[in-house]
Amino acid sequence: MNKLNLYRRRFIPDELVHLKDDVILSRDDKLIITKWKTLHPRKDIAGGISAYYLDMGLKVSRVYDKDHRHVYWYCDIVQVKEGPDPDSLIIEDLLIDVILHPDGTMRIMDLAELADALELKLITEADTRLALRSLDTLLSIIYRNEFHTLTEPVCRAEDRYNI
Repeated sequence: MNKLNLYRRRFIPDELVHLKDDVILSRDDKLIITKWKTLHPRKDIAGGISAYYLDMGLKVSRVYDKDHRHVYWYCDIVQVKEGPDPDSLIIEDLLIDVILHPDGTMRIMDLAELADALELKLITEADTRLALRSLDTLLSIIYRNEFHTLTEPVCRAEDRYNI
């Protein structure tokens, strides 16, 4: 398997970052599993494992603190695009995030930021529709008590790679 280069594209702030330190644990046409550390030091979290659902527009991450304790599940609404070289992908962050805490509480974040980005023409109407549809898909999975279907690949990777 050729090395896959992943890039994260954000609209606010406008940036494209090569995720060169992320470790790709597994990869197929629909799912990429990575292990990562935060790009910038933080007190509350240190890293995690992410599942990129390429056909669903979702990135589901198990986030850990510095003592490798599970802090929460963090779900990004994303769009996957071709990268700058043949074996690369750009993961565009479509701004909406959902956090699921171990106690079962959930928080939907950055809807106003999506509206601001649309108003400022930083994001297209088509990308906004895609973000909202992907959010609807994620929330439907959560409300049907099927979120475990998205977290199981992450948990299997943790077991397989002794993470």
